[in-house]
Amino acid sequence: MKGGIYNIVKARFLVNEDATKNWRFILFLILLAIIMIANTHRFEQKVFKIADLTNEVKELRSEFVDRRSELMQLKMESTISKKMEVRGIMPSQVPPVKIKVKKPKEESFFKKLWQ
Repeated sequence: MKGGIYNIVKARFLVNEDATKNWRFILFLILLAIIMIANTHRFEQKVFKIADLTNEVKELRSEFVDRRSELMQLKMESTISKKMEVRGIMPSQVPPVKIKVKKPKEESFFKKLWQ
């Protein structure tokens, strides 16, 4: 056991006759480590992008709410009447009258045919 730990510390397993098998395994582990690091890096980039997009959506949503409230304020009758008073247009004191147009009653097809 003591000799095995001493050989590992001295790295004798890298210079033995069957060292090519060990080197292949070490290179495989290094390749796996590089792939894991690259994968983690891509994952973190996506997380940061999602966070940025979430913040942008929140900002756009708040801007939408602000614009909608401004529009509702501008559409109010009191706001419109104030803006029209400057131009000399006042609201009517007489309420509008609804005009009803009656259609003449159409005769049936058979009655038209026999006339």
